[in-house]
Amino acid sequence: MYDLIIVWAGSAGYPAGMYASRYKIKNLIIGAMPGGALATSHKVENYPGTISAPGKEIMDSFKEHAMQSGSEIVQEIVSSVAKHEDHFHITTSNWNEYKAKKVIIATGNNHRHLGAKWENEFLGKWVSYCATCDGMFFRWRDIVLVGGWNTALTEALYLSDICNKVYLVHRSDTFRAENIWVENAQKKENIEFILKEEVEEIKWDFMWVNEILLKSGKTLKAEWIFVAVGTLPNTAVVDSLNLAKDDEWCLVVDARQETSIPGLYAAGDVTTNSNKFKQTIMSAAEGCLAANSVHEDLLRGA
Repeated sequence: MYDLIIVWAGSAGYPAGMYASRYKIKNLIIGAMPGGALATSHKVENYPGTISAPGKEIMDSFKEHAMQSGSEIVQEIVSSVAKHEDHFHITTSNWNEYKAKKVIIATGNNHRHLGAKWENEFLGKWVSYCATCDGMFFRWRDIVLVGGWNTALTEALYLSDICNKVYLVHRSDTFRAENIWVENAQKKENIEFILKEEVEEIKWDFMWVNEILLKSGKTLKAEWIFVAVGTLPNTAVVDSLNLAKDDEWCLVVDARQETSIPGLYAAGDVTTNSNKFKQTIMSAAEGCLAANSVHEDLLRGA
């Protein structure tokens, strides 16, 4: 029986384990893909104290910190989380079973993909799902951004200030973003709207992206593509518990990161906290806060 099990080994899970260990809480981190989404980023320059480093390097440091603090870590896929009277029961795809008094869900979210040719192969190299994270790597260059919601429009505005040219590709001729963002983007001379179009292929030569092929056959000369077509919180492992969610399917948590089921906490991109600002520093902070809340509850016997 563990005091705490943390589901997912990423930018929220590792800090949660590190803090829990410092509180002398017996904890286990279970994650199939060490490092989570950040480990796929080719370079990170917006994490405090790290001027520039590959995402995997940062996540390796997170993992090492958790291990050195005392967390146990197993590389498995969690298939289910069940609530019993006084504990939680976790089963993995290997049919291993674990028990814990408390659980932190730190499973993050899944970016929606375009399904374009070479998209997955160039992920983290010339394809990004976060303009805030990777925009500065391609300042003064021509880029393509795909999407039509608020995130896409606000990222287009951000990129227009640092990139030479922004092609905003949207499959419809109308946007679901707020009018203010659309109007502001229309005022930018270096943002070109490419409407009623979809990306077919990311074309490259000698391992460098040089143009984006659209389904109409038209090509856009660009060196990078940003995809902002939405995300889906990764909640499958707890869906059977019928936890409270908002209209974007994020797990509703209180100020202590506790979900609608007592003893079950959540941290990172999967939650409604931090104004849904999906950044590593926010996930790490939520993981630490969740571990602190677990510590408080264990002390009071809750």
